[in-house]
Amino acid sequence: MDTDQLLIEIIQNGLPLVSHPYAAIGKQIGLTETEVIAKLNNLIETGVIKRFGIVVYHRKLGYQANAMVVWNIPDNEVDILGKKLGQFKFVTLCYRRSRHLPDWPYNLYCMIHGTDREVVLQKIDELIEQCYISQFPHQVLFSKRCFKQRGAIYYSTSND
Repeated sequence: MDTDQLLIEIIQNGLPLVSHPYAAIGKQIGLTETEVIAKLNNLIETGVIKRFGIVVYHRKLGYQANAMVVWNIPDNEVDILGKKLGQFKFVTLCYRRSRHLPDWPYNLYCMIHGTDREVVLQKIDELIEQCYISQFPHQVLFSKRCFKQRGAIYYSTSND
C-alpha cells in the first residue's frame, strides 16, 4: 500500500488526541510531521479527500437541541450570505446545496446546536437580525434523534 493510501486509512478513523497528531501519524508511516501535512494538503487540493474536519459528539457535550436551518436565498447572494452566517461562532456548519423545485426551494443550510430549543431559536433570531435576512423564507428543522456520526470512509480497513 502506498503512503497516500496508508495515510487516508489512518485518518479516516480520527486523528490521535495528542498535541502533534500529524507527527504521531508520521511516526506510524515513516514520514515527518511536515510531510504528513503536505500530503494531506495535496490530497485535499486534488480532490481525493473531499472533506476534512472534526466530528463533534454534541449531545455528549450537553447540546440537546440541534437544528438545521434551511434558507431560500437568491442565487446571486447565497455565497456572500453563507460566508457571513458561517462566521457566527454558534453556526457549526454552513453550506450551499442545489434546490429541488418545486418541492424544496432551499439552497443554504446552517446547523446550530444549543442546550435547548429556546436557545437555538434565539440564535436564529440573532442571525436574522444581524444579517438582515428576515425577507428570505426559511425553515427550522430540529433533529429528533442522533445518528451514528463518523468521518468519510475512503478505503476499507477490514480484511473482508
